[in-house]
Amino acid sequence: MTRSHNPKPVLILIPVVACLAVLFYRYGTDSKTRHPNTNQASAPHKGGTLVFATEREPLCLDPHVYGDMPQVYIAEQYLDRLVSMDEQGTIHPWLATSWEIADGGLTYVFHLRHDVTFTDGTKFDAAAVKRNLDHMVDPATQSGTAGGYIRQYTRTDILDPYTAMVHLSSPYSAFLNVLAQGFLGIESPAALARPRDVNCQSPVGSGPFIIAHWDHQSEVILRRNPAYAWGPPTAQHQGAAWLDGIVWRFIAEPSVRFAMLQAGEVGVIDSVPPEGETPAKANPDVSLLMADRPGNPTNGTLNTLRPPFNDIRVREAFIRSADIDGALGSIFFHHYARAGGPLSLSTPDYSPDFEHTKDYDPKRANELLEKAGWKDRDSEGYRLRDGKRLTVHIPISTVLAPADRTLWEQVQATARQTGFDVRLEPLSETANIARSDAWDYDVRIGYWNTNTPDVLRIVFGSAFTNHFQNGIHQNAAGYSSPIFDGVVEQALATQDPQQRKALYQQAQEIIAKAHLQITTYSQTTRLGVFSNVHGVRIEPSLRVINFYDAWMTP
Repeated sequence: MTRSHNPKPVLILIPVVACLAVLFYRYGTDSKTRHPNTNQASAPHKGGTLVFATEREPLCLDPHVYGDMPQVYIAEQYLDRLVSMDEQGTIHPWLATSWEIADGGLTYVFHLRHDVTFTDGTKFDAAAVKRNLDHMVDPATQSGTAGGYIRQYTRTDILDPYTAMVHLSSPYSAFLNVLAQGFLGIESPAALARPRDVNCQSPVGSGPFIIAHWDHQSEVILRRNPAYAWGPPTAQHQGAAWLDGIVWRFIAEPSVRFAMLQAGEVGVIDSVPPEGETPAKANPDVSLLMADRPGNPTNGTLNTLRPPFNDIRVREAFIRSADIDGALGSIFFHHYARAGGPLSLSTPDYSPDFEHTKDYDPKRANELLEKAGWKDRDSEGYRLRDGKRLTVHIPISTVLAPADRTLWEQVQATARQTGFDVRLEPLSETANIARSDAWDYDVRIGYWNTNTPDVLRIVFGSAFTNHFQNGIHQNAAGYSSPIFDGVVEQALATQDPQQRKALYQQAQEIIAKAHLQITTYSQTTRLGVFSNVHGVRIEPSLRVINFYDAWMTP
């Protein structure tokens, strides 16, 4: 979900040297790439093991399975893709040297490199491409993200050992964009032949690092792939990675991660807490690298398939009862900007026209509830209709960051003022996923990171209400609109950028008027880097961390 959530969607089910270097990437802007500590860097040094501390452990190391963001973070280090994307959104070769698009966008012919080998010794070829795409869409894989992105995929024909002809059931203008994402990284077909849970533990790629060991609830050990010689054109060097390896450590508490960074006990941390930005500015040994991620912002999606949110008036009332701007200011110290529309600012074809369709307006909320028949209140101030309280059930995963839990507690508090009885229900991640699959929620917390506005179709399209018939559904609202479906399908079919932009403008308007989500803030990669670490990159397609060019001062 492209998740966490979500994507299984994921469900998470939900992120110097003497001066602070902060980089914000914006799709289609002219912002220049800057790297931390460049004034201390000389020639890259080979060797050393980097310790990286992140907040959440993946459910599975194979990003084809489920599809949570922690999976793609680590997949970025050991998997390569068919194509790459630069900071301007242009698609370039990678494992595929070139391609042709035929049959009105129904056929893609990929010409592949001949010199790539997976780290288990298996050759990369057209059969490997076929095996990977088949694996992503196989229902047994339970791929909420990769499989969801390529639902149009039907088959791959092997024209010769290094030419793969991929067939789609309908035109898909976002196909190359999603192939550039780590969720669709190419794995060894020999490794994929193992049982799914075995491959989750030790997947095999052709990338610059190798998964050596996963110590659950503690760390993943990665070591350098010495044979690596096919980096993407967006990289700063070619050949093997500079680092000997990476210790990928799981430390849930943000303050602990930040303290370890300041002390030099770790080289890089993810999800720098907002309250850490001021101390980072004062610490000459710490720099920050940040980038807003594209897609559907962090949100709570309202379940329209059951009361009370099957009534659009109640949906809008709940959304307008939530003082999100106030919560973001108090919890995140005004470091997180409100994302008010269905697309994050850095998403292609984003429109600013819908940023204020969800603004806090308790007067409007009360008027809507009165019109919807919720006129009475009980002794505690909660609204009643036919003797029943206006109750909203929100499962809260235990892996949700503490600050995000606090945000929803503030939603609970402000919504109570207009009469909503909001019940936050803590659950394990496994139980949370089960509740989601069973549609047993009124609000599902999540987000979806992807590099295409086609995220609108995935999150709100009627075809995504029951993916693979096993309960997994990216469309958490249960929203169904033939008009919306037709608009986003037209956007996928056209190769005209201006026509596509106009269609996605229309799609954003439809979703904004349907009042399906409380959107909060765009997901952001927020990295803290110690002064002996150089060359850390944020890769362009999903704005996640990449260590291929990273190196350490001896």
